[in-house]
Amino acid sequence: MPTYPHTRLRRLRKNSFIRDLVAESRLTCADLICPMFVLEGKNRRETVDSMPGIERLSIDLLIREAEELLKLGIPAIALFPVTPADLKTDCGSEAFNPDGLAQKAIRALKEFVPQIGVIADVALDPFTSHGQDGVLDNNGYVSNDSTCDVLIKQALSHAQAGADVVAPSDMMDGRIGLIRSALEEQGHHNTCIMAYSAKYASAYYGPFRDAVGSAGNIQGGNKKSYQMNPANSDEALREIALDIEEGADMVMVKPGMPYLDIVQRCKQEFRVPTFAYQVSGEYAMHKAAFANGWLSEDEIILESLLAFKRAGADGILTYFAKQAAQFLNR
Repeated sequence: MPTYPHTRLRRLRKNSFIRDLVAESRLTCADLICPMFVLEGKNRRETVDSMPGIERLSIDLLIREAEELLKLGIPAIALFPVTPADLKTDCGSEAFNPDGLAQKAIRALKEFVPQIGVIADVALDPFTSHGQDGVLDNNGYVSNDSTCDVLIKQALSHAQAGADVVAPSDMMDGRIGLIRSALEEQGHHNTCIMAYSAKYASAYYGPFRDAVGSAGNIQGGNKKSYQMNPANSDEALREIALDIEEGADMVMVKPGMPYLDIVQRCKQEFRVPTFAYQVSGEYAMHKAAFANGWLSEDEIILESLLAFKRAGADGILTYFAKQAAQFLNR
């Protein structure tokens, strides 16, 4: 390899046009997916104290926000319902109510903003009285197969409502294959599955649980018996491989920035559509630093998201989606 002075790598950094020409990774609005929280009622919005700038919206306001996101070039939203406490049960049966909040929101979005992609979360924690992502057995252990039975019904209800993508985020064994088979049997051949294949038992999820109202239900419990151990990397590849084999169209790594090594390994190993979730804790940390004047908001948001692209992510779920799109559209 030629050495200095024949090779001066700084030559390729001198001007902005040169930097742009040789950039190895690019961030665009088309890379962004905006997570959104929906609640019952009309003309209602609620703030989330642990996530400054993020709101829970009633369906009418959700539609209005989706229209704005689409105009900015954001192609899809990920939908998370805020279930009223009186509808939460031990088995989470509200999850597959055809007239449930998530299902109503999906139908409304596809009627009024049909161009925007709707990714529906498939998991039971917003619907269970105990805050776990599944059905508990007599010993308080999350029963894998009983939970899968409910997840199948939930995924089908979302597909029937018009969801473009169902996204199982529960980490039960075998659920991707079971959901894929059920979708095929019911004629939902074109409904995509975005599998949360490597979802870690992370402490970064706290603000999200506040947002969907499950923090109080779990009451200090944890999800370590089904979400992945943060110490493990090879295991993530096994999980991803199984989900691909079972029929996942896209795979997800969650959380995001602390797990970019998993994103990179996944993309290099499998060459499949790979997504990552810049989760609520990552958002909250950044917002706290911005509020204190410790970091430059626009530069940090774009730099953090570019890191996902550099690692190999095809798309990013991020609460900064709208801000990032506004920056990119300047």
